[in-house]
Amino acid sequence: MNTEHVLDARQAAARHTPVLLERCLDLLSPALERDGAVMVDATVGMGGHAESVLRRFGTARVIGIDRDRQAVALASDRLAGYGDRFTAVHACYDEITDVLAAAAPGRSTVDAVLMDLGVSSLQLDEPERGFSYAHDAPLDMRMDPDGPLTAAQVLATYDQQALARVLAEYGEERFARRIAQRIVATRPATPLTRTYQLVDLVRAAIPAAARTTGGHPAKRTFQALRIEVNDELGALERALPLAVEHLAVGGRIVVESYHSLEDRLVKRTFAAAATSSAPRGLPVEPAGTAAYMRLVTHGAERADEAEVAANPRSASVRLRAAERTAPTPAGRRGGVS
Repeated sequence: MNTEHVLDARQAAARHTPVLLERCLDLLSPALERDGAVMVDATVGMGGHAESVLRRFGTARVIGIDRDRQAVALASDRLAGYGDRFTAVHACYDEITDVLAAAAPGRSTVDAVLMDLGVSSLQLDEPERGFSYAHDAPLDMRMDPDGPLTAAQVLATYDQQALARVLAEYGEERFARRIAQRIVATRPATPLTRTYQLVDLVRAAIPAAARTTGGHPAKRTFQALRIEVNDELGALERALPLAVEHLAVGGRIVVESYHSLEDRLVKRTFAAAATSSAPRGLPVEPAGTAAYMRLVTHGAERADEAEVAANPRSASVRLRAAERTAPTPAGRRGGVS
């Protein structure tokens, strides 16, 4: 075992508090109390949720997925004591089908899926990764350091319209056009390669009055670039229907989102699966149209004041859970209706 990773794993465990941990465990409990239950932790990160599942459900097995190799190494070392009950895989969660084929041969369904979306504490706490506007670092922002696109490349190559779209759509930035215009005007003489360069540019691009409200002025720009660099919404849109399809009947899926666009995709996917696709008012449910999921949470649950005080990352969380009630009708296979 790599001693350096063990020390890192212990430090990671000490500094990282999983969001809404007890609520996640309670929601997953009916599925994980089955003997030999298998859960896919689609964003294993530093292994906080996974460790609690392994500890609480003594026969459960967890397959942990992460696109960040450092997270995979940390989680593997942290959870090595659980032996073959924990398997870590370097992959993105939209590769769940291939992950299951490799990590659980002969098994096409699992009992539970957990997704804790967004940027991880590990990534934010490593300044050189470029996710944080609070530290000067290369403008990278790749969750997978082997990924093809960096934030610096986005800033250097996207035209003004594309930049404004990214900032407005993914960051909900009111001044997206002004920031995009400033980026395009600045980059020929001064390429944007460092986080503090971008922070200074955003400050200069937005009105002075707006710099004092709504948190750090560059927060939304950094969020938008991170989502674009990692194709977070595209990956989630591909992953959700696959995760549902790989749930056994009686299995449960819990998703923690931190952005309204993420939560919208989760809500839409769950609602479609939990609603009949037949026209309303028919006396008999036509074949192939029945719902095959049940919503376990009513709307999106939020962290209470005590949770937010103890774990500030939980302030923006939106949690939804659903349960598989039947196989997918033949007429409804292939994703969201």
